[in-house]
Amino acid sequence: MVRDLETALLRSFVTAVRAGSISRGATALGQTQPALSQQLRRLESAVGRPLLHRSPSGVSPTRAGEELLPYAERILSLCAQALTETGRALTGHCRVGLLEDLAASRLSQALADLARLHPDATLEVLSLSSAEMRKAYDAGRVQLVLDHVLDVPGPPRWTVRRPLTWAMGPGVEAAADPLPVVLFSSPCFWRTSVLEALERAGLRWRVAFESNSLAGVLAAVRAGLGVAALMPANVEPAMACHDAGSLPALPDVELALARHPRTEGDLLVDAVETALRRMV
Repeated sequence: MVRDLETALLRSFVTAVRAGSISRGATALGQTQPALSQQLRRLESAVGRPLLHRSPSGVSPTRAGEELLPYAERILSLCAQALTETGRALTGHCRVGLLEDLAASRLSQALADLARLHPDATLEVLSLSSAEMRKAYDAGRVQLVLDHVLDVPGPPRWTVRRPLTWAMGPGVEAAADPLPVVLFSSPCFWRTSVLEALERAGLRWRVAFESNSLAGVLAAVRAGLGVAALMPANVEPAMACHDAGSLPALPDVELALARHPRTEGDLLVDAVETALRRMV
């Protein structure tokens, strides 16, 4: 006899794991705790193995649960895409918190394309400080946050590493001693890594300009104030560093996405998360 995994049971499982407890998962799904517990037991019976460790402090996945989780998330994502592709229009409002460097890149265009495909859906992109983003996320005002792995306000659903590259203003020489550097103001998660790379390479450097915004950093590089470490998507053609061989290799940036647990099963949020993952 062929066994099938019901998507409703998989959604219950994913929600319980992401919420960290059956009671919070039930609240997120708008169900009672006994009803969710029954669905989880049905899924465990179908799989033939325990999927959750249960304790007074909450739930966590067993080894079998950890193995099932990525498949369950993929199945739910494919179901959402299938409904979309077969003509079901997406509606609702989804707010996305993005690192400013990502908000300025092609990610925003990807979200705009999604909004055009679904005119009854509203997408909003916010770039806030880590503290403000956490407040908005905890209050449920932001459904998705894509940021540096150390700054996401909830458990990461997935992570990805992306490179940094040197950008150079007109008239700036990579062999300058000391090297004029344009930096993001503290706190900045890659500022320290960039300066450490210069130190390890034995290069002398000086801070020529710093700003807490991407616009400020880009303006300084355009003005020829120094070199800066940027995501490749934000490097303008005139900023290409053709003699970067004298500069040290830059560290990767690790990004992560957090999704509010109350959004499990929301097709619009599913579609936005899929678009973000494809783009990064």
